[in-house]
Amino acid sequence: MMLENLRSEIELLRRHVKVLRMVKQHEPVGIIKLSELSGIPQHKVRYSLRVLEQKGIIKPSPQGAVTTRKAQSFLKSLPEEIKRLKKELDSCLE
Repeated sequence: MMLENLRSEIELLRRHVKVLRMVKQHEPVGIIKLSELSGIPQHKVRYSLRVLEQKGIIKPSPQGAVTTRKAQSFLKSLPEEIKRLKKELDSCLE
């Protein structure tokens, strides 16, 4: 189906955001603890952390992952970005 890729990307974004929020709440925090707290398998937590680190939203520390300044701006802008994307999707129905 044409929308399956979009669904997968939304689920991936949801997981990345959940991991980011948990890092922010429990920082510094490691993969095992994040997995235990979130119920997300360790390999998926590891992947989300890698993506967030590549985007500069988190960074590693000897004690575990910590957020960067970009994390706050990303989380703050997220609702507006989602609204913008929703409008774009809604335009497909016109």
